[in-house]
Amino acid sequence: MTQPRMRILIADDMEAHIRRLERTFSQHADFECVARATSGYETVSLAASHQPDVILMDIEMESQYAGIHAAKLVHEKHPQIKIIVLTVHKDENFIFAAFQTGITDYLLKDAPDSEVIEAVRAAFNNESPIRPMIAEKIREEFVRVKKAETSLLNIIQIISELTPSELQVLRLLCEGKKRKQIADERCVEYETIKKQINSILKKFQMPDAAGVVRTINDLRIFEVLKKL
Repeated sequence: MTQPRMRILIADDMEAHIRRLERTFSQHADFECVARATSGYETVSLAASHQPDVILMDIEMESQYAGIHAAKLVHEKHPQIKIIVLTVHKDENFIFAAFQTGITDYLLKDAPDSEVIEAVRAAFNNESPIRPMIAEKIREEFVRVKKAETSLLNIIQIISELTPSELQVLRLLCEGKKRKQIADERCVEYETIKKQINSILKKFQMPDAAGVVRTINDLRIFEVLKKL
């Protein structure tokens, strides 16, 4: 019994790349290219009308994230369609944004034709792997998140040990105020502000106020405190 052919939609704004993929798939009897799209908008429309099994989706078409937006819309209406991103982008921001839409696989455009063919077959059969590049990005993200959590807990502990006056001085430093401005705003002597900043640096175990401010602002501590 002959198995049904896998129906493919190719979405890419480069004609040469579409033709290359079409030639590649035409050499295999179990594939059928049912449509081609050159924009995210066109992809969404053709996905609805042709109902392909797999979409090979470029990311950057009419806009930088066109393929990602299109993938989201396709999956909202047709969750059964498998989407494989085929792109030049290695950046984790693109990778994570793509997977958040529910894509099945993520390949780079310099992947050999044989890898693309196997990726489509795997997607069709619900057997798509976690590729080494993706696994590495996931590991890096876990490490980053863990470090941020640890840093946040440490900073909160230090902030809890600041006096009310030191906390206000720190807040004003994080707003970009200079020491003289802080002294004037708090109606205290300049030397008092210097002593309070030195006490803050000692508690944070940092050599300068710029490092403390950068750490606090990166973690958005005062933004969070405003919402409490």
